[in-house]
Amino acid sequence: MSPKHTNTNNGGNGRRLGSQASLNAYVKSICDIMRRSNCAGALQYVPELTWMLFLRILDEHEEREAEEAAALGVKFTPSLASPYCWRDWASPQGAKRQELQQGVMGRFMPFANGELLPHLRSLGVRPGATQRQLVISQVFSTVERTRIDTEYNLLEVLDRIDQLSAEGVDDTHMFPLSQVYEGLLLKMGEKNNDGGQFFTPREVIRAMVRVVDPRVGQTVYDPCCGTGGFLAQAFEHMHGQASTAADLERLKTETFWGREKENQVYPIALANLVLHGIDFPHIWHGNALTDMVFHNALFADAPAQFDVVLTNPPFGGKENKDAQTRFAYKTGATQVLFLQHVIEALAEGGACGIVMDEGVLFRTNENAFVQTKRKLLEDCDLFCIVSLPAGVFINAGAASKTNLLFFRKGRPTERIWYYDLSDVKVTKRNPLTLDRFDDFFQRVALPPDDPGREGERSWWVHIEDLRSRGYDLKVVNPNRKATGDTRTPEELFAVIEAKGREVAEALAALRAVQS
Repeated sequence: MSPKHTNTNNGGNGRRLGSQASLNAYVKSICDIMRRSNCAGALQYVPELTWMLFLRILDEHEEREAEEAAALGVKFTPSLASPYCWRDWASPQGAKRQELQQGVMGRFMPFANGELLPHLRSLGVRPGATQRQLVISQVFSTVERTRIDTEYNLLEVLDRIDQLSAEGVDDTHMFPLSQVYEGLLLKMGEKNNDGGQFFTPREVIRAMVRVVDPRVGQTVYDPCCGTGGFLAQAFEHMHGQASTAADLERLKTETFWGREKENQVYPIALANLVLHGIDFPHIWHGNALTDMVFHNALFADAPAQFDVVLTNPPFGGKENKDAQTRFAYKTGATQVLFLQHVIEALAEGGACGIVMDEGVLFRTNENAFVQTKRKLLEDCDLFCIVSLPAGVFINAGAASKTNLLFFRKGRPTERIWYYDLSDVKVTKRNPLTLDRFDDFFQRVALPPDDPGREGERSWWVHIEDLRSRGYDLKVVNPNRKATGDTRTPEELFAVIEAKGREVAEALAALRAVQS
């Protein structure tokens, strides 16, 4: 018989976790079990924890929906029927779990791998599948079997996840569980894991969302959404604006659109967005640059253009000619092609915040770079460029110098307001924090002609100057106080000679005293 696992939650309501630190520590304890269970690194245990945590939160969410429907006398049909919902097969009190743990040992793993997971993967292709069932099937699209090595370890993980409950977590933060999950996603980028390319520091995302300020009723798009960080943060920003049930429903089901090509990351993005409260994230699984698609059912009825674009395209990548043929200005540089895609995808009057590596800004030796920047300045008002410190992406395994570009489509650029944060020291132990943007937020909120817009870190550059520079958009801060020695060689020689004379006179005086 399998080892007996007893439920230790508080009356079935989950473990009480009174602080973010205690919640972090509790989730880490789950990851520790996974690490000893054939999930050695974050690239292995984060996807495994993703689908389990997803099912746990989904079960709690639908249980609450069922109670609300019963109170109103409305019929409610859950997305998962018995025995496939969490409370049946994973919870220690679940009827299916207790059945599997009775009698002959070793029945639980075959159920999970041979019955549960195939059922979840197939939900989306069943007749009459709901939007939520489509999302569930895609979350499990790449989960063939659990990676955990033994039944004992799997049951221990399930017991601990079962104790996580929205009611059992101190709601100091809007979405505390999702914040812990974001920390796990960051670990995918540590120690040079490939996952780092999918993670943008959340402080950078929060700053970008605050500047672009998406509003309820607008559509939000990320053409290379990775784990969904921009869309999740935009939802948090817009959630407080919802004043009616219709507003909230629109945010949850109609607002957020994205594309992601990586098989491993696509289901994580879906789960991450659902954990944040987006019931129906419209994520297209495929290559946005080539239009090669793996799954597009969630992207059905997408608008031709979007009101808001928030994104961090991969830089340093090289696309083949198949991707280049779809763009007016052909280059292998992934980030330049994505910039062209964003300009086309943005609706008239729409706003964009995009992370761009510094090479795109200053390069003038390749036609596609120059023409893309010229199109950006002619079709859009590039109203702000923020120069970020080196090392902002160091925790995600990248050292590229980057900038934030903000623009609105519909009128040409006349001048650009620059803000310089490049002198801020950023390391793995001292990442860029949101308070570093305080002065920037105050100044960018001022009218463009307000004298307060300019300061030691900020200045204006007119379009004529940029044209004369061949569309080199990288401008050195003209207002920064010099911190090095600015004296000329002649001045330094004069100082050295003067000091030499002082030393000679002092030595002569000492010799005179001794004699």
